[in-house]
Amino acid sequence: MKINAKQLEMVNRQVQRILESGNYYSEVYKKAGITGVHSEEDFLKIPFTDKADLRNAYPLGIQAVPEEQVVRIHSSSGTTGKPVIIPYTAKDVDDWATMFARCYEIAGVTNRDRIHITPGYGLWTAGIGFQAGCEKIGAMAIPMGPGNTEKQLQMMIDLGSTVLCATSSYALLLAEEINKRGIRDQIKLKKGIIGSERWSDAKRNYIARELGIELYDIYGLTEIYGPGIGINCPGETGMHIFDDYLYTEIIDPVTGEVLPDGEEGEIVITTLVKEGAPLIRFRTHDLSKILPGECHCGRTYPRLATIRGRSDDMFKVHGVNMFPSQIEEILGMVDGVSSEYKIDIAHDDLKNRDIMMITAEADGRVDFMKTAEQLKMLCKSRLNVTPNVVIVSLNTLPRSEKKTQRVFDHRGD
Repeated sequence: MKINAKQLEMVNRQVQRILESGNYYSEVYKKAGITGVHSEEDFLKIPFTDKADLRNAYPLGIQAVPEEQVVRIHSSSGTTGKPVIIPYTAKDVDDWATMFARCYEIAGVTNRDRIHITPGYGLWTAGIGFQAGCEKIGAMAIPMGPGNTEKQLQMMIDLGSTVLCATSSYALLLAEEINKRGIRDQIKLKKGIIGSERWSDAKRNYIARELGIELYDIYGLTEIYGPGIGINCPGETGMHIFDDYLYTEIIDPVTGEVLPDGEEGEIVITTLVKEGAPLIRFRTHDLSKILPGECHCGRTYPRLATIRGRSDDMFKVHGVNMFPSQIEEILGMVDGVSSEYKIDIAHDDLKNRDIMMITAEADGRVDFMKTAEQLKMLCKSRLNVTPNVVIVSLNTLPRSEKKTQRVFDHRGD
């Protein structure tokens, strides 16, 4: 998907604004000899940027507008290093709400829906983004935020919530709780808008089945507005990305080479009209591919495949590079095994070798020892690594109201 003439004009305007602002990136571009963008060749000369640059510019070094134009800031949900702070103008806020409203509309949400919003509010972009899009289409927002599951279920029943907005981890927790309490007949949910973390087919199928709802993947990240920059349409797995606001590339995460449509790599996003903190060629570290061809729904927005993971989620054991998504794929091949798992990696100093342990849940109808052996052999044949595997009962592993951490690497402890 090559950048078109209109997008080049928009990028050039962004570059000029950055250079005039004197912000962090204006110095980067001056050193790189970037004075404008008038061709694809010019565009490809712009250096990539990532979250490390945003931390170097902390707190507001990437701001590209005067102070009086900034109406809000948001910060990433990461827990390590300096936080990333993103300033927004009034137009940025409205543009984000417009994109989010498109997401709801693609999912078939209307102004007659009651939208139950469980992602967090505050510095994190999630909750307020879901709400702004909801208000843009005129639906009823139920701004719960995370936690207090008892209250969540009470409001869900009493107010007749029809759309659930959540991380996949919290949607799973709610589905299990509804199942355990036998109250599904009191729940009026029809759709789930799920974001913030990648999730397996097993988890997706469980949530859809237990809640009886259609599920939609919503995409976004704080640095690029927040959630709501793309969503899949009914019956399709590809997520439409709004190319009047954003230009998307896929690159080889190691070499930085731009890959053709259909090849998997790292998503790189350029904001075409963002004012407060414009970002050009921002490396998201999310792994996906651009789906070639037209979508059956008739929309012409380009499509990204479902996010497979993150390039920085990769971990290495016995010299083998692997991703949590590969473990999830193997878990999904074994009968009775749920979507919930954790991976512990440690180093045996006596034997001078790494040890990987997978703890996974399975239902009571399967033999836990045979299931563990089956998973061990699948890992050996598919990943060339033989882990220790422990099978535990359903609901043994902790559930999360936000994102669930899967990999615990103790080798640096």
